[in-house]
Amino acid sequence: MKKTLQVFFALFMVIAVTGRVFTQDESMKKWMDYMTPGDMQKMLAKGVGTWKMKTTFWMAPGTEPMISDATAVSEMILGGRYLSTKISGNMMGMPFEGISTEAYDNAANVFITSWIDNMGTGMMYMTGKWDETTKSISYSGKAVDPLTGNWIDVRQVVTYTSETSTKMEMYGPGPDGKEYKNMEIISTK
Repeated sequence: MKKTLQVFFALFMVIAVTGRVFTQDESMKKWMDYMTPGDMQKMLAKGVGTWKMKTTFWMAPGTEPMISDATAVSEMILGGRYLSTKISGNMMGMPFEGISTEAYDNAANVFITSWIDNMGTGMMYMTGKWDETTKSISYSGKAVDPLTGNWIDVRQVVTYTSETSTKMEMYGPGPDGKEYKNMEIISTK
């Protein structure tokens, strides 16, 4: 009896908090909509291929930029749902490898990107919206500052300049805490 009351109470709380009760058919349709690649995934698929990357990196505002080249190989994975990119090159005289995963979440209506590389042990995670006027996705999120161990705000803007060219601009806090552009990557197929 006690267990039945607990189940009833839990169900009541879900309905009370969400205000929604879905039939099995409605639930199945929502899951199908969530899992089915659509126009935004097709847009991400335009990134498939091998890209040449020219990276300009600033250690602090007003400093001389460091420039390096890399190659990115991108493919759609998991049935055309995610764009996975593996990058290899050199940065600051050291071999560099990185992996990004990009997605469009059909339920949340946002783009999501994650980033890992061999110059750290953390993961950067950002969400963003598409701007049709500028042909860009403006992402914002968090990353850990390895010097302090604190979470910092980061953002990036990815502009689709043509079918064979993109520009990524990355922003983060400078030594004074004010945001500055710390990286720009021009990618061409």
